[in-house]
This record gives sequence, structure tokens and C-alpha cells, in this order.
Amino acid sequence: MNPVLRKLQASLIQQPLFLNQAVSLCRATLLMEHLTWGGTAAITTRQYKSMPTHGIGKWKHFLPKEVAKKKKDKHQMKQIVAATNTAYGTLNVKVSGYDMTVVEHYSQYIHNLCNRFGIKVSESYALPTKSTEVMLMPEQGTKMYVDAVLKTHERIVQLSSLNASLSPVFIDILLKNQPEGVQLSVKEHTEADYHARFKARPELEGLMAQMNQKDM
Repeated sequence: MNPVLRKLQASLIQQPLFLNQAVSLCRATLLMEHLTWGGTAAITTRQYKSMPTHGIGKWKHFLPKEVAKKKKDKHQMKQIVAATNTAYGTLNVKVSGYDMTVVEHYSQYIHNLCNRFGIKVSESYALPTKSTEVMLMPEQGTKMYVDAVLKTHERIVQLSSLNASLSPVFIDILLKNQPEGVQLSVKEHTEADYHARFKARPELEGLMAQMNQKDM
């Protein structure tokens, strides 16, 4: 037989043996990897079971600590600025009228004008609304009845140390831009004006007086 044919026949016979060895080697490798992963998972599970579980799932410790809210102090009266030779002391620019929208816009205009002229505004606040009943008497009869209820809205813009040379110009601008139905007044601030900004509660004051008498 030709030696080339013999070699070819021998290689064909040996080829299945090599394929079988390769397949068995791959199977052995996969089996070893499976055993390795299985052992690692078992070890991990055992370690996890032996570890404490308290604190798992808690999230509140991640939040920032809340700062305790301070109690609001009782509103105290500010010190009244005294007048000097070149400037006024504490002045109250009072705006009042029946239309709340117009009164509010005009008080905002005064505040913005003060900021533009560099006039110091101590504070700006609203006074309690006052109600006025309009009574009518019929032509025949003496019993009066309520025809309308008028509500007066008031706003205060408090100025501090207004320059005396600037005040005529400032007042002139306010009067020229004063809306219809709105009253404007300027006066020095007093302690009575401070107490007028708080609504009176006679029932509460009477109860507090009774409690004080019982304590005594």
C-alpha cells in the first residue's frame, strides 16, 4: 500500500480518539467550575446566616437631624427714634379707604418710592379692618334698619429719620399720586399707635382678669 494512504488512514483512525478526549476534558472543566461556584455560594450563605440582621432596612439615620424649632417671642415695640435738627423721628404714613385693592397698591407705591429715595422704612403693616353700619329711617315709622356696611381698610408705612429737606418733595409726590377715595395722613409714631395695630379681645382679657383674681 502507498505510504501516503497509510498515514491518511492512521490519522482518520486517531481523529475520533482526540475528539473524545477533548469532549471529556471540557466536561471535567465544567464540573470543576460548578463545584467551585457551589462551594463558594454555600460558604457565603453560611457566613450571611451567622451575621446579625439588626439595622437592616432602616433608613431614618440617613436623613439629616431636624433642628428644634425656636418658640416665637412675643412681639415687642421697637424703640421710637427721636427727631433731630435735620431729620424727623419715627413717622407713620397712614393710608385708609374702602377699597382694599386700591389701599394696598397705594401703600406698596409709597414703600417703593421710599426705597427709590433712600428713605428708611422701619416696617409696613395693616391695621384691623373697621366696619361701619349705615342706618336708614323710613319716611313712615321710627324703626331704623341697616342699609349698608362699610369696611375701612388701613395700612401703615413707618418711616425712620426722614430728612427734613426731602420731606416737602416726598409729601408733594404722594399727594399728586393719591388715588380717589383714599385718605392719606402723616403723624409721629406713639405708643398708642403700636397698641392700635393689635385687635382687642375683650372676652379673653376678661377671662385672664378673673384668673389673676383667683390666683391672688
